[in-house]
Amino acid sequence: MKPSPYQIAAFTHAARERSFTRAAERLDVTQSSITQHVAKLERIMGTQLFVRRRDGLELTRAGRQLFAMSDRLRTLEQLIEETVDSYSEISTGHISVIANAPCPAMPVIARYAALYPRVQIDFTLVSWTLAMQQLRERAADIAIVTQPDADDLLYSLPLATTRYRAYVCRSHPLAGRKRLSLRDLADQTVIVPEDGSLTQHLLHRKCAALGVTLSSLVKTTTFPLVKEAVLHGVGVGLLLDDSMFPSTNLVAIDVAEMRETYTNCLVTPADKRELRFVRSFIDVACEVLGV
Repeated sequence: MKPSPYQIAAFTHAARERSFTRAAERLDVTQSSITQHVAKLERIMGTQLFVRRRDGLELTRAGRQLFAMSDRLRTLEQLIEETVDSYSEISTGHISVIANAPCPAMPVIARYAALYPRVQIDFTLVSWTLAMQQLRERAADIAIVTQPDADDLLYSLPLATTRYRAYVCRSHPLAGRKRLSLRDLADQTVIVPEDGSLTQHLLHRKCAALGVTLSSLVKTTTFPLVKEAVLHGVGVGLLLDDSMFPSTNLVAIDVAEMRETYTNCLVTPADKRELRFVRSFIDVACEVLGV
């Protein structure tokens, strides 16, 4: 028995949304219709496509393999629909955006929301590793991420260069320093984003090369929480320039061993680049950031 287009569409939207309810809303059908189509598809394939969890749906291995193909099919269908519609004015719609830091994503999102107020934007901060994973799994339309991996299946637009600095609050003993070494942080509390972040990866590599062991490491979930921890005097935060909005209570210090520059890029699956919502978001990013 062959799967029907309705079953593939139900599965693809459920996988995109990680929810039967939201998939039903996108397709303007009932939730029971979505669950029935997915259940029939699972019976045809003889395997489970989703693991049902309290916080949403999780794709199984078979589900990920199918979604990698079905989402490309849905993307092609969207391109055909937009061509037939002659690229009419953007009205309602939905776009998912992820980033590993608030800046430069937030100014772009603010401008996009002002231009297209009826487009729903889902924005989430994730680690660098998770951002690359979600792009490859097509779980996000757009990512604004630092130094993304090169991948022929991804379109990458460089936005701006950035570098790491150590940040402390103005009352911190190191606040008067213009430059420090990672060796100076051996007996300090160092604040970094979560496991999987580019920051942790680089810091551990640099410390290993120097033979430096950090005695106290505080891990947070995102760059904004690193900033808050620094402002509250928890310790020294390692942050990318322009990854957050400035504060008069923050002091930036150069790190001798972290002078390299990195590139913030807008990344999207290559075949989604010409989708109307994605293309318009890229245009707005270029306008806002002067690319």
